[in-house]
Amino acid sequence: ERARLTSGRDMWHGERVADLGPLKLSDGPAGVRGARFVGTRSACVPCGSALGATWDPAVVRQVGRVIGREAVTKGVHVVLAPTVNLHRTPLAGRNFECYSEDPHLSAEIAVGFIEGVQSTGVAACVKHLVANDSEFERHTISSEVSERALRELYLVPFEAAVRRAGVAAVMSAYNRLNGTYCAEHEWLLRSVRKGEWGFEGVVVSDWWGTMSPSSAEGGLDLEMPGPPVHLGSRSVERLEAGTLGAEVVAEQAQRLLTLATRTGAVDDTAGPESSE
Repeated sequence: ERARLTSGRDMWHGERVADLGPLKLSDGPAGVRGARFVGTRSACVPCGSALGATWDPAVVRQVGRVIGREAVTKGVHVVLAPTVNLHRTPLAGRNFECYSEDPHLSAEIAVGFIEGVQSTGVAACVKHLVANDSEFERHTISSEVSERALRELYLVPFEAAVRRAGVAAVMSAYNRLNGTYCAEHEWLLRSVRKGEWGFEGVVVSDWWGTMSPSSAEGGLDLEMPGPPVHLGSRSVERLEAGTLGAEVVAEQAQRLLTLATRTGAVDDTAGPESSE
């Protein structure tokens, strides 16, 4: 049951175990998609770049509350936002989602957004960790970045999200970082985020961004979407074969159960079929 918790059930829901209701996740950050790609209406707030241009975390905190309240109406426990990657080239296809080229401005705006969302009881999921600053071959490219540049630029908004805003979840990026996929990057996910920063939340993959079963050892907690390819039922097989430590799965499950408790998912037994 612990291993099954580490994978999605379908596009937007985590796996249900025993009497625990499944986590429901939804795209942001300009609105709350819900569990459908078409047909569901959503309030549309200004895009990330527009929010960054306000230079006003207090205003953005109010926007976060709007997002959080709409998530509640759709039964969403985790909003996949904010996006805090940096504007590094004008050709980046998702610059509009991100706040700024400046890491400190991005951090301040992100803290406001996260505090607003999480004040409603909904979890924010900051993304995409890390150096996912271009759409070019984003599933395969390796961002070659020195540790100094990572710490002085690219990791700054993520660190603020954890240490100052208490963000509940973080999404790993599609790309490699210095040759290793971010979803299984032990230095990034375990040494820095969970170790140095003391992150107690959940690390979730970008959709279809889990590249191998070793993501479990690397620090990933939840593979999305389902059905699972590398975690979940695959982790059950690895446990039975003795190639995956039970302590790894226990940590993943504890983080996921903590998130489910924090967002009320453990009390929501309605299930995916009845959710919008």
